[in-house]
Amino acid sequence: MKSQRFQNRVVKGRFTLPVAILVAAVCWLTDMQEHAVGFLPVWVNGLGGFLLHGLIGYFLIGLNNTFNIIRVRASVQTAIYLMWVAVCPALHGLDRGNVAGLVFLLALYFLFKSYQRKDAEKQLFLSCAFLGAGSLLVPQYTLAMPLFWIGAYLFRALHLRSFLASIVGWFLPYWFLLGYAYCTGRMELFYRPFEALATFYPVAFHTRLHAWVTLGYFLLFYLVSVLHCMATGFEDKIRTRSYLQFLMLLCFCLFVYFILQPALTVAFLPLLLMAGSILVAHLFVLTGSRGSNLFFIGMLVGLLGLYVFNVWLPL
Repeated sequence: MKSQRFQNRVVKGRFTLPVAILVAAVCWLTDMQEHAVGFLPVWVNGLGGFLLHGLIGYFLIGLNNTFNIIRVRASVQTAIYLMWVAVCPALHGLDRGNVAGLVFLLALYFLFKSYQRKDAEKQLFLSCAFLGAGSLLVPQYTLAMPLFWIGAYLFRALHLRSFLASIVGWFLPYWFLLGYAYCTGRMELFYRPFEALATFYPVAFHTRLHAWVTLGYFLLFYLVSVLHCMATGFEDKIRTRSYLQFLMLLCFCLFVYFILQPALTVAFLPLLLMAGSILVAHLFVLTGSRGSNLFFIGMLVGLLGLYVFNVWLPL
């Protein structure tokens, strides 16, 4: 242990995740939002958001252990995710994007599970059903459907039956919504997600400097992680490379969408943090050079600076 670098001791340490949870909790307490969500008091809003992200972090561990994305059973991706969320005060409450992000993670689970499965249509049906449920909260999640089809192609699970099953699965939540809207005489509830999906918000590049700084921080780690995956991909199994390729594609599309629709940054940011935390964990767990050690320390210092910056200028 004495010969290991600081990076290796942290990412492989048994206390890394508890410390990350503690630090995230302190950030939550010191940046309690000054408003409630609907009828919820402020403390319920903050506690609910913390527990929600904790649940996402727990599922991230299960996702890695099930599909062996990082090659070892690791929890560092959850520690990174919680630390990243902690420096984004806008994600600390029970926002619709946070709830939809949890549903999206379940959709990813079943998409990954479809890899070379004979019953791929069943897995894609469940995956797109969760994606459709998430799009009820954030209608723009529907734009991820083509990405899921590309993912199914990478996983050798896309054929006519699975393609049709994915469409049926996506529409399933809307079928229930249609029945409820018709029975209550409130058909506008059914139309509302499609109206929101067709809405294009102004780009407004000159505003929200703090949001661009935050995204720039995450973009840096995304680019370094992609370069690492490309350089060392031959060491991973074909199945693992397919998962990593999909996560890289997902993050790339999210960055493009942030540029086109910055008004929806908060709603989509949890997806970027989930996928990005796995890529960055893959980088830090499987490296141990002096350069990666310095880069890891720089990430921690940057997190501190980013948190101070975002507290003064919240998203």
